Amino acid sequence: MVDVKTYLKKHTEALVKDVGIEPACELTGKSKATLGRYYSHADEHADRFMPLDAAAALEKEAKYPHVTSALADLAGVTISFHQENRNAQTGGGVNADVIALSQRFAMLMTEYSQSIEDGIITINEAKRLLSETLALQHVLMDMKLHLEDDSQ
Repeated sequence: MVDVKTYLKKHTEALVKDVGIEPACELTGKSKATLGRYYSHADEHADRFMPLDAAAALEKEAKYPHVTSALADLAGVTISFHQENRNAQTGGGVNADVIALSQRFAMLMTEYSQSIEDGIITINEAKRLLSETLALQHVLMDMKLHLEDDSQ
């Protein structure tokens, strides 16, 4: 059984160290001592956790979304992380998303067709299929966000 508090504190520490303590202080407006309390395992700090706005500010600058990943793990949710697309505004709206969706789906079907030709999907082929599926999922998420923006 995972100790949720310990798990979150461990990932909070990884996030702060990923960004660096000084930049983390500047980004969050918190002192070194306060940030340290958020990931301290000492009994007196057992119930202190980083606020979500501070974690979001740090994850925007971090190499990896440590806290978000930890929360997803605890919830039993799988997330997909794409470094090259982080924090980038996607342009083109829904029409561009439909085109990208069609292209990604075609790539997935091509990969599937090649993989199943011999009747066996190897580990490498499965990895390529998974990669295409995740890319398709990413396009769907962009499309969902554009549709939500358009409906407001």
